[in-house]
Amino acid sequence: MKEKTSITLSADVLSSIDKLAGATHSRSSFIERVLRHYLRERARAEVQARDLDRLNVAARRLNAEAEDVIDYQGMDLDSSTKGSSE
Repeated sequence: MKEKTSITLSADVLSSIDKLAGATHSRSSFIERVLRHYLRERARAEVQARDLDRLNVAARRLNAEAEDVIDYQGMDLDSSTKGSSE
């Protein structure tokens, strides 16, 4: 269900909307499509940010475990990699 609302926009914004919407779409339908796209992108960005946080937490945990294994094995990564390239 659609609801009627009123917004105030500057003349240059309205002119741009009219050019982009063309004769086939109303201002309202154009603005609604643009806002729906924006809202979808914002929701997608929020999901991606949460996913990235989860990945970073897991990566930190795995890196700490790898460091523990290396320490346990008595390996020094800096000296072991220097010897192989010389």
